[in-house]
Amino acid sequence: MTSKIVVLAFGALIAGAMPSFADDTFFAEQKPTEYLAKDRLLGANVHDKDGKIIGDIEDLVVDSDNKIVGVIIGVGGLLGVGEKKVAVSLPSLGIEAAGNKINVTMPSATKEALTAAPAYKRANPPIGWLQRAADKSDEIRDKSGPAYEEAKKAAKEAYESAKEAAGPAIEKAKEEAREALDKAKSAAQPAEPPKAN
Repeated sequence: MTSKIVVLAFGALIAGAMPSFADDTFFAEQKPTEYLAKDRLLGANVHDKDGKIIGDIEDLVVDSDNKIVGVIIGVGGLLGVGEKKVAVSLPSLGIEAAGNKINVTMPSATKEALTAAPAYKRANPPIGWLQRAADKSDEIRDKSGPAYEEAKKAAKEAYESAKEAAGPAIEKAKEEAREALDKAKSAAQPAEPPKAN
């Protein structure tokens, strides 16, 4: 009985780890009731209960189950200088899509509450531009696959061919330069004065 339970548990684990491409895996278009966070939520102003802007949404906080649990709001400061970042749970916000706009409110927000709120601390440092560039390079290489390898091989062959073709010309130029240098050295030698009898 125990071995049967272990086999069933292992099977369930494997089935959960295997990707399944059911009909709901891919979708071709955005529904009228959906919006993209990058287009409308990130950067949106957050208003207090009186309609005053208290900050803007700078990022989303996602948990280990890939669920959005909160947002990072930049508050205070001027044009990002002196700004403090605070994390706010998603249920504390009122998010309403109206046409092409998003209205975000935080009814419980007061200047005192935002000042007293702890600054958000990251667990890991942000990914720098250099790492992003390396990741993008890997992505391009992976997407291009065989085309990248073929281009690399063709470039190497072209380089070797050009190097081989240029070899005799380089040697000829070196020889001509040596001869010109020797002539210049002899011309630069002072003439010996005539010998007196």
